[in-house]
Amino acid sequence: MTVRPIRIFGDPVLRTPADPVTSFDAELRALVRDLEDSVREPGRAGVAGPQIGVSLRVFSYNVGGVVGHMVNPVLSDFDGTQTEEEGCLSLPGLGFETTRAMRVTATGFDLNGEPLVIHGEGFLARALQHETDHLDGRLYVDTLTGDVRRQALRELRRVVPR
Repeated sequence: MTVRPIRIFGDPVLRTPADPVTSFDAELRALVRDLEDSVREPGRAGVAGPQIGVSLRVFSYNVGGVVGHMVNPVLSDFDGTQTEEEGCLSLPGLGFETTRAMRVTATGFDLNGEPLVIHGEGFLARALQHETDHLDGRLYVDTLTGDVRRQALRELRRVVPR
């Protein structure tokens, strides 16, 4: 079991779009195992490749006790909205009201290159969107607007070491 350390805000890998996975090999299978081991830690709902320093389009999730992963995800069929407090392992100790789609479909592949479709609703939809954002070099605070965004940026300046 390998739980990998999480990269923290300020690390350039978090702001760089991840590369598509092109080889479904032993290296990818080891990465997926590490991601799934890492997401099993208490209080974790998702871990993306960039969060452990690997710039590949793969993430794991742990929602309702179900642990899974997706390689090269593409999101579609956004429907409805939900606004809840959202946090991120790469922004420890911070959480802000964030609006996401209530339902979303993620299509991609499993670690063996087999097609995979996940229909997410509620918290699973939020996790799929959050983790896919990581693969695009985005953090949830990038989605915030207005006063909430200003508050988040103030908090980031306060807590992020310079």
